[in-house]
Formats: sequence, C-alpha cells, structure tokens
Amino acid sequence: MAERTLAEWLRWQESLHARSIDLGLERVGTVAHRLGVTPPHPVFTVGGTNGKGSTVALLEAFLRRAGRRVGTYTSPHLLAYNERMRVDGRMATDAELLSAFARVEAAREDVPLTFFEFGTLAAFDLFRTAGCDAWVLEVGMGGRLDAVNLIDADFALVTTVALDHQEFLGATIEAIAAEKAGILRAGRPAFYGDWPVPAPLRTAAATLGTDLASLGAGFDYTPSRPGWSWRGRQAVLEGLRYPPAATAAQLRNASVALAALERFDAGVLADAAAAGDIVAGVRPPGRFQVVQREHEWILDVAHNAQAAATLRAQLGTLSPACDCTIVLGILGDKSLDAFPAELGGLACRWIACPVDDPRARAAASIAMRLGELGMTGVHVADSVAAAFGLAQQLTMPSGRIVVCGSFRVVGPALRWLGIY
Repeated sequence: MAERTLAEWLRWQESLHARSIDLGLERVGTVAHRLGVTPPHPVFTVGGTNGKGSTVALLEAFLRRAGRRVGTYTSPHLLAYNERMRVDGRMATDAELLSAFARVEAAREDVPLTFFEFGTLAAFDLFRTAGCDAWVLEVGMGGRLDAVNLIDADFALVTTVALDHQEFLGATIEAIAAEKAGILRAGRPAFYGDWPVPAPLRTAAATLGTDLASLGAGFDYTPSRPGWSWRGRQAVLEGLRYPPAATAAQLRNASVALAALERFDAGVLADAAAAGDIVAGVRPPGRFQVVQREHEWILDVAHNAQAAATLRAQLGTLSPACDCTIVLGILGDKSLDAFPAELGGLACRWIACPVDDPRARAAASIAMRLGELGMTGVHVADSVAAAFGLAQQLTMPSGRIVVCGSFRVVGPALRWLGIY
C-alpha cells in the first residue's frame, strides 16, 4: 500500500465505506485513539455555512505572522488534493500525504472510514509529524458529527448559518444551527460572525457555560470610508483597508477571525498596519477571484442561496459590464434557483455545464430550470472546458464572464485560464 501513488491512495479511500457521507465520531475516534492524535494549543475550529475558507485563511496568516507553525485543514479542494492540508503556509507534498495515509491505514485495521474521515485523520497525523504548534481546522459539514469535531478546539468559530446540506443537517435554520453548535466546548470561548444569533447556538452556549461572543455583542465593525474599523473587547483597529470588492460578508468574516485572535492573544493585533495588510490582502483562490484577460473573469465558489446573494453584492461593487455571461455548474443536491434570482438582472446569457462529480446536476437539467425561471439566452455545454470556450466566444471583448455554482467548476476554470 505504501508504494501506491497519491491518486491510487485516493481511489482506495473512496472504496472503504459504502456511503460517501456517514456522519458520526465513533469510527474516526477509534482510529484517532490508535494513532495517538494529540492536538497542540491553540486549535481553532471554523464552522458555518459560508465564509469558512476566508476565515481560515485569515487565522492562518495572523498566527504565522505571530511565529506559529500552523497546520491548516480545509475542504474541498479546487484542483489538487494537497490543497486541503497546509504546513506553515505551504501545501502538503505528495510524500507527506503518502506517509500520513500509510499511518492511518495501519491504525484503521477493519474500521470503515469515509473519504473525508480518512483525510481528516491524515491531516491530524501530518500536522503532528510536522511539528505544527497551532491548528486551524475547517469543519466539513455541520459540526456535531463532523470528523473535525473529534478535536476539542480551544476556540470555536461559526461564521454564518443558512440553508445548505438540508438532507443531512435538517430543513430549518434552527436545525442546522443546532448541528453547528456541536463544535462549542464547555468553558472555552466561541464566536458567531453574524446576527441575530440562532437560538440553538445561544442555548448550547448557556448549557455548556461557553462564553459566546457575536457580531454586535462582543465585537463589531464600522464600514466607514476610506477605511473601516473593528473593535473587540479591548482592542480597536481603525483605518483598515478594505479587501477588494468588499461587502458586509467579507467584513463579517474578518471580524469573527479578529475576535478569536484577540481572545487568543491580543498582542497578535498590536500592529494595526500589519493587521490591515493581512485583512486586505489574504483571500483563498476561487473566492470572487478576478482575472483580467480579453474578458474580465470572475471566479466564485458560491453554491447556495446565501453565497449567491453575497456574489451579487460583490458584483455590485464593480463597474457595470458591457456584456455578461454566467457559467453555472452545480451539484444535484443544491438548489440553483437563487442564482437566477440574484444574478438574472446582470446576465446577458447563461451557459449550463456539468461538473466532474457523481452528484453533479446534468447541464440539460440546469438549462431547463433556468428557462422555467424566466432566464433567456440559455446555452448548454457538454463539459466545463466547452463552457469556458463558448463563454469566451459569445461574450463581447472587455465583457464579463462569471463562473460559479461549485468548486468543481471554479477549479477547472483556474486551470483553463492557466493561472493555477
């Protein structure tokens, strides 16, 4: 097994469990015990419906600047599996992943792990082996039963709560919030980056004795111009530069990260100028990424209603486009209705495409639904590459091409444009 390539290992992991998603901590906990997983201090766990990737990136950048050797775990990846695990700011190498996989497999014995569970355990093992003295962990789905929640984090962050993954987490905001509240720990601080705070989060915090700070109650921001300001329990940062195409969502993400960092060590925020540079400059790829070519390409992994609204708000910060094409690829378990609702007024045409995922919604089905919702100029492409080529052909020079709906369409767009 140790001689297998990374691709072979990943295929092997996909075969270990009959279901791709099987939430629960018993199996992964058994293997973690055998591995001797021992997290350092601090550990930051980041859950929520949207904004997790950006919040994780900010935490990682601040902690590294403070001299910490940070292990960072995120999912899914855009193109390379190695993106999911970073050690001190660099992606894990194939050799590091293969060694971690071999150790997990040796400890697994007959325990049927899912693909995500196997990778999560490998991340824990890799970070320990690499001597990381701080971990930043993105929750994969929900919180309570997600494999990442095996770790008792020192700081728990929930960015937002909105409808997504209803088949696993519940059909209401309250049900989903209850699942996300599962990452809170007794006596350890927690942070919610939006308002109002869902009742299940408040209830969980009260029951556990968790000090829950939320936007407007414990920390807040003021969107003044030309700079914005943030205030926590003690620290105040003024004159912060805005991130590119910043909207309320980006300021909320930054604010919840700053609040957790202040609680960890207020000295991390002592240099306001450096803090402002990090907040304005750190953004993971595929999050409203603007690529200027003959056309202006906007690449965004928005894949649910809340994220579609944020995408619309960010587009509103730009100059109007002379021509706009929306390339949409989406998974079958996602509702695409929010995309025409939010972007329909901006789109001159739509291109529906399939994505490389077993759960993908067929391009013809996407196109049919767009038509039912009153969208015109709808085209169907038989692959993501064909969709990008068609968008380039149909869109006027200097026009805008927006690629959205899934990591599985944005990742290929980065490759197609030759920038990743």
